[in-house]
Amino acid sequence: MVGAGFVHEPFADAPPELIGPVMARLPTLAFDEADDVVIREVFARIDAQAALPSLTATMERWRPDLVVRESAELASLAAAERAGVPHVHVCIGMHEVVSRFAAAIVDPLDELGGLAGVPDGRMRAAIASEAILSLVPEVLDRASGTEVADGDRFLRFSEPTQPVSDYRLPAWGDPEAPLVYATFGSVTGSLPPFAGVFREALDALADVRARVLMTVGRKVDPAALEPVPPNARVEQWCPQDAVLEHAAVMLGHGGFGTTMGALAAGVPQVVVPLFTFDQVVNGQHVAAVGAGITVEKGPGSVASAAAHVPRLLGDPSYAAGARAIAAALVDLPPATDAVPFLTGLVA
Repeated sequence: MVGAGFVHEPFADAPPELIGPVMARLPTLAFDEADDVVIREVFARIDAQAALPSLTATMERWRPDLVVRESAELASLAAAERAGVPHVHVCIGMHEVVSRFAAAIVDPLDELGGLAGVPDGRMRAAIASEAILSLVPEVLDRASGTEVADGDRFLRFSEPTQPVSDYRLPAWGDPEAPLVYATFGSVTGSLPPFAGVFREALDALADVRARVLMTVGRKVDPAALEPVPPNARVEQWCPQDAVLEHAAVMLGHGGFGTTMGALAAGVPQVVVPLFTFDQVVNGQHVAAVGAGITVEKGPGSVASAAAHVPRLLGDPSYAAGARAIAAALVDLPPATDAVPFLTGLVA
């Protein structure tokens, strides 16, 4: 980032003594309750309150003309409102996540506004009227019947195209068999309650007539998953774009980057949402556009998700649905269109 001319201004992390007890409760809670606790207590309260002093000081010192923030980062919203600076929200996910997120954080959002010294109710008004940037094409955003008020304060744009990695897949299994890519993102392996999903997926895919490549993240030792079925190979990490270029189907957890990566590559997917509501939403939208199948949320659904892989391998309509979304992504305006959009917000 420094080489590109950007200055990095760090802000404070949440104190471990506050985060630890909240995270320790999660395995005892139901999926929806655990998700609400993370959104409300971690993102909107502990993280935001820890970051607010640093971000306020940065804005007072640097005096920006505009603040660009992402969905779960709220301290910059409070600091921007305190400073009277316009702000824009980069929506990392489907648009319906915005209203769900806002509904879950009413109390901590008001509390954060009080700490920032902004008038009562202003934080809720600010988040409701915020301009939005999105990487999601309209056909995918509206797929489940969600109302999206596109207008002069809403811009969809495409990520700049990057050359596909020159990574070469290792050799294993039948080279003529279709490739199934199984990944549950980079975070799952660091969460003890979900440690068993890798073994369960490998076992459930063992009899599928395909080559299975599973990535588990840096926190998991592939050797701990031995013995691996003959049709499978386990790696900590592989360049996702290079793998998807060869994949026939993906089994994933519904994370935004994973989900959109498969759609951009025109690869159909089975989604098993593991630990956040946005993964549920992403899976629902994938299924609604015919680009894959989603199953019941939670780690107990991994085997049932894997059972759908042969269906996607044998039915070309799912690949056609994924390719249609890939085409819609290509048709989005370029990222450079965001520049006049952002400068217009300042004006």
